[in-house]
Amino acid sequence: MTTTQLKSILRSGAYSWPGCYPLYFITSDGCVLSFHSVHANYRWVLWSMRNRVSDGWWVVACDVNWEDAELYCDHSGERIESAYAEA
Repeated sequence: MTTTQLKSILRSGAYSWPGCYPLYFITSDGCVLSFHSVHANYRWVLWSMRNRVSDGWWVVACDVNWEDAELYCDHSGERIESAYAEA
């Protein structure tokens, strides 16, 4: 993922289009970050991506949480909403 792609995703919002499915981010070291955590720590994320530092902020992908009702952000601890596993 490039910084331009990240900026575009953040501008578009926390849900995919089409479909309005909840998005989350994956870092280079395999951590999961919520949309809110990436947005709130945008400077750190950009710095890590530009310098290729595997410090937990280097975002490499964005994905939809389809069915994992137990997916939590590794930074904030908040639960990441799922598309189909909601009770």
